[in-house]
Amino acid sequence: MNLHIKSIRSLFRSKIRKLSFKIPFAYFLVILFTVGFSYLVLNQISSNSAQKKISEASLQTITSIQTNVDLMVGNVNNYSKMIFSDHNLQNLLRQGNVYANLDTQSKVSAYLYNLMQAVPTIDSVYIFDNTGHSFSVGTQEMPTFKEANVKDAPWYQQVVQIEGRYILRLNGSGVFSEGTADGNFISVIRLIRDIDNTSSLGVLIMNIKADSFVQAYSDLLNEDSFEIAILDENNQMIVANTALGQQGAVLQQIVTANKDKLEERFRQGRPGSLTLSSGSQKYTVSYLTGGNYNWKFISVNSYGTVDFKNKSLVLLALILLVINGTIFFVSSFFISRSIIKPIHKLLRSMNKAPSGNLRKVNVELNSYEFEQLYKGHNDMIEQIDQMLKRIIEEQSTLRKAELNTLQAQIKPHFLYNTLDSITSLAMSGLNEQVCELIEALGSYYRLSVSKGREIITVGEEVEIVRNYLKIQKTRYPDVFEVHFEVDETCCQYPIPKLVLQPLVENSLYHGIRPKGSRGTIGISVSCTNDKVNITIADDGIGMSQEEIAQILYTERKGQNQSFGLWGTMERLRIFYGDKDCIHIESEPGKGTAILINIPNGVDPAWVS
Repeated sequence: MNLHIKSIRSLFRSKIRKLSFKIPFAYFLVILFTVGFSYLVLNQISSNSAQKKISEASLQTITSIQTNVDLMVGNVNNYSKMIFSDHNLQNLLRQGNVYANLDTQSKVSAYLYNLMQAVPTIDSVYIFDNTGHSFSVGTQEMPTFKEANVKDAPWYQQVVQIEGRYILRLNGSGVFSEGTADGNFISVIRLIRDIDNTSSLGVLIMNIKADSFVQAYSDLLNEDSFEIAILDENNQMIVANTALGQQGAVLQQIVTANKDKLEERFRQGRPGSLTLSSGSQKYTVSYLTGGNYNWKFISVNSYGTVDFKNKSLVLLALILLVINGTIFFVSSFFISRSIIKPIHKLLRSMNKAPSGNLRKVNVELNSYEFEQLYKGHNDMIEQIDQMLKRIIEEQSTLRKAELNTLQAQIKPHFLYNTLDSITSLAMSGLNEQVCELIEALGSYYRLSVSKGREIITVGEEVEIVRNYLKIQKTRYPDVFEVHFEVDETCCQYPIPKLVLQPLVENSLYHGIRPKGSRGTIGISVSCTNDKVNITIADDGIGMSQEEIAQILYTERKGQNQSFGLWGTMERLRIFYGDKDCIHIESEPGKGTAILINIPNGVDPAWVS
C-alpha cells in the first residue's frame, strides 16, 4: 500500500515539473486571477455607484426634511408671537402676578386651549411672570416644571440676552419631570415683552411633541426608505422614525456607537456621508448640519439596498469573462503541445551526453526558433572536445608565462643598477670594494638563478637582499643603515624569488635618497598561524594614498620604466591565486612600511 502511494506521489511530482503541465496550469492561474480581480473591481464600481446614488437621494431627502422642520418651528414661533401679543396676557403680566386677576387668567387659559386645539403641534404652554409664579395649559398629560423659580433654569440668562428671540431645548434642558408617557418633546422658549415699551414681562415655554417632527416629514418617506434621525445642538437624539419596526433600534445603536466619528464630521459643518458598521452589517450614513438652531439631520441606509440592476450587469460581465477564459484555457493545451514536442526530442538526445555520447542530433523541425536551437546544440557538441583540450593547455602555461614576463623585467633592472655601481667604484680606484661588489653580485646571481627553480626559501630570499644591500652600501656608505630581524624558524618556508629586492630598492631610491639625510631600512621576518609575515620599512619621505594610487596606475600602464610595487603585487597575485598578500602603510614625511603576508606553501605546479 505504501509503495503504491509513493509511486503515485513520484509520478505526480514528475508531472508538475513538466512544461506540458506548467504552461496550461499557468494559463489557468492567470485566468482565475483575471476573472476574480475583474469581478472584485466591477462589483466595487457597481457598489460605489449604487451607494453614491443612495447618498445623493438621502441628502436630498434630509434637506427636504430640514426645510419642513424649519417651517414647522417657524409656525410655532409665529403662534408664540400671537400668544404674548394677546391683550389679556399683556394686562395680566403687567400686574406682576399671573394670579392677580383670576378672571383674566381664565380668559388667557381659554385662549391657549383653543389655540392648541386648532394647532395640534403644540402640546403644552407654560406662562411665567417676573415674580416666579406660573400657570400652564396642556392637551393631555403635562410634564411638571421642577424648578422653584424660572430664573433658576439653565437657559434663563441666554433667553434674557437674546432679547426676545426664541431658543429650542430638548425636554426643556431637564427643567421638566422626566419619564412622560409621550416620550421626548422640544421646548420653544422666549421672553414675553411688553408690546408698548418692550420691557420683560415673563417667560413663555411651548412644548412640541417629538412625534410632530415625524409627521412633518412622514409624507417624504415610503416603506423602503432609509431611517431618519434628528439630533439637537448637543447631539442628543430628538426623534427617529420607528415606523420601520426594529430598525429604529438599529438607528439608535449606530448613532450611539459611532458618536465620536459623527461629532467629528459635524464639526466640519458640511453635509456628507460615511460608512459605519453595526455588528456584521454595514450602513451608509448621510448627514446635514447647520441651520438656525444647529440641529443635525441623519439618514441611515443598509448596504443591502443597493441597486440590483447593477448587480445583474456585474454577473453578466463575470459570465462573459468565464466563457472567454475557458476558451483560452483549452487553447493553451494545443499551443503548449506544439512547443513541448520538439523540446522533448532535444532532451532525449541531450540525456545521452553525460555518458560521453556527444553526437549531433538530427530532427526534422518546422520552426525557425527550434531549428536554430538544434543547430546551436550540434555546434556546441562539435566544439566541446577542442575547447576542453585548449583550456587545459592554456591553464597549464598561462601562469608560467605571466611569471616569466615579470621576472624578465626584474633581472635586467637589478643588473643594470649593479653594473652602474661597479663602474662608479672602478673609476674611483676602489679596487678592493670592486672585488667585494663583484663577489656580492656573483652570490646574488647564484641564489637568484638557483638552478632554474622559481621557488626558493625565505632564507635564500633574505640572503639575496643582504647581497643587494651590501652592493648599495658600498656605493652609498653614508646614505642608509639596514637592520635585519629574521626568525630562523621561517627561513625554510617557500617563497617566489626576487620578491623583496624590488621593494628594498624602492625604499632606498624613492624613500631615503630623496630625504637628503641618513635613513634606515628595516627588514623583519616572522611566522604566525602557518603564515610568513615580512615587513620592509624605511623612514624616508613617505607617500600619500593618492601618490601610491598614482604610482600603481602608471606602473600598470607601463608609463614607469622601473619595476616596483605593481610588479611585485602582480607576481604575488599570480603565485597565490589573487589573494590580498601585500599592504602598504605610508605617511608623507614619516616613511613607508610594506607588509607581506604569504601562506606557508605554494602551488606544486610552480615547484616543477
